[in-house]
Amino acid sequence: MTRLIALLLIAGTAALAGCNTMAGAGQDISKGGNAITNSADQAK
Repeated sequence: MTRLIALLLIAGTAALAGCNTMAGAGQDISKGGNAITNSADQAK
């Protein structure tokens, strides 16, 4: 039973870390897109 609880805790931690990583990647991509848009607007 202790091993099952430990496994579930580890799996939960990994899932939460993955979600945070994906959210951060999404924000970085969004910021990059905004920078490109701003550069294109300035070049007009």
